[in-house]
Amino acid sequence: MSTAAERRAELGSFLRARRAGLDPTAVGLPPAGPRRRGGLRREEVATLSGVSATWYTWLEQGRDIQPSRQVLDALARCLRLTGTEHAYVLSLAGYTPLPSAAEPSDQEAPGHVRRLLDALAGFPAYAIAPDWTITGWNAAYAALYPNVAGVAPADRNLLWLVFTDPYVRDLLPDWETTSRRFLAEFRAEAGPRLGDLARSPVIQRLLRASAPFRDAWQDHRIEGFASRQRVFHHPAQGVLRYEHHRLAPADHPDLHVVIYTPAAP
Repeated sequence: MSTAAERRAELGSFLRARRAGLDPTAVGLPPAGPRRRGGLRREEVATLSGVSATWYTWLEQGRDIQPSRQVLDALARCLRLTGTEHAYVLSLAGYTPLPSAAEPSDQEAPGHVRRLLDALAGFPAYAIAPDWTITGWNAAYAALYPNVAGVAPADRNLLWLVFTDPYVRDLLPDWETTSRRFLAEFRAEAGPRLGDLARSPVIQRLLRASAPFRDAWQDHRIEGFASRQRVFHHPAQGVLRYEHHRLAPADHPDLHVVIYTPAAP
């Protein structure tokens, strides 16, 4: 059996298992009565997803058909798939993964991520959400950038702070270059979500509040993240050199953990 056939068979088995395990009342149907088993019928899934019962039956049987992404999205909604399950279905059908959804700006990093940050004692580290809201940090980062603890939650966004906080501007000797690079990385990561993030409050506020941001936004520069050396002019500690790294927790791939490790002069 070919690899493609194996993927089709797995997709069919997966959909069948999720259909059998779904309570009809979860999709607005009457409860399963004494004459039927739990789960949804194929005909019900087909109707709720906008496809024919025959075509959906073929899909569960692993036949050589190519479902569109829109149909798979509809099936994911009908079967109440989680984000991970939805991405799995798309991958079996040969589609690229789903873009990460933007998290609410006031969300805190999960507890285990905050404990990881604290464990990185001596290494400045913080976590950012997809819209670059800073959702957690450790004591070493607060020592490097003391304002992070006192800034209003609505302003605790890396882009906002880089473009509006005079402390950050003084902290970065290469502010003009670094600020534009941050924005280029933000745009590259946003990808399909850029339209949503461009309408987010922090971006709209920056367009009104910062002329350098407006100029950089119009450049449409795109640049992927790369670990690199960073230099800071700290008002108390003098010149600090770090290597800039970024990781993503496997269970929260939309969350980035940024770590600064000491670099040789």
